Amino acid sequence: MEQAIEARTAGIPPEQIPEMRRSILKRTIKDLVAEKLARLIADGVLVVGDELPSERELSAMLSVSRETIRGAIQALAARGVVQVSHGSRTRVVNGNVGPLRNGITSAGTINGYELEAVHGARLLVERVVVADAAERMTATILRQLDASLTAQAGTLGDPVRFLICDREFHAAIYRAAGNRLLGDFVIDLYTYMMEFRRLAVSQPGAIRQSYEDHCAIVAALRARDTAGVVAAFQRHIDRIYTTTHSILQRQDGPRTESAARSGSDVDGNDVNGAVQPGPPRGGQ
Repeated sequence: MEQAIEARTAGIPPEQIPEMRRSILKRTIKDLVAEKLARLIADGVLVVGDELPSERELSAMLSVSRETIRGAIQALAARGVVQVSHGSRTRVVNGNVGPLRNGITSAGTINGYELEAVHGARLLVERVVVADAAERMTATILRQLDASLTAQAGTLGDPVRFLICDREFHAAIYRAAGNRLLGDFVIDLYTYMMEFRRLAVSQPGAIRQSYEDHCAIVAALRARDTAGVVAAFQRHIDRIYTTTHSILQRQDGPRTESAARSGSDVDGNDVNGAVQPGPPRGGQ
């Protein structure tokens, strides 16, 4: 009744309300997917020159329809972020996607902290979150995770496609815990130094190892084995720490490890020339 009154007030025929609601929902999903893709660019998973996976692949990775994927890509193309060409894959052509939030902070903010601090925070918070997720796990989320594993199995030779799947896999588990604030915080921690994670998973055997970690996590979730889920996640987090640390240590050039985290050179200058004061980091 209230909807009919509001519709008449707005000059909208009441019989059009259901169709309008579906249209609004579609636009919302499209916008959310466009934001997810933009966030992958902001975090360094996708960089200028990269080809996006096909509509079919993105549909499987993100668990949405190909129509939604197409609309999201068109929205990004309209902003000049990607270039759609007939007969070839869509490419990232602009890394400037504007201010975006991951969980509770803007994309890239978490990179201002030391690797050890982020690793410690992940161990402290993520173990609690995934333990709660194990207790609240549903058949619907398990099917989503199974579908993600199937998609991941097809990306063992492609770091970019794997990381897109990886992000959705982790986010689904964090959300399952039922605490939105903690889930958002852990997503922020997950996004730490994603450009270096991209390098790390490019190493021989790295994707397969992460995939096997994910299989162990899902098996423990399906068994509602809380201790097993926590142990599997801890092994996975420790592996991420080790590989990220190794990549940071191997970086060549005049930038120190701390400078690499802040996006500046040894003199504190941004790689594009601007001075970067950055947040204080332990001991500095």
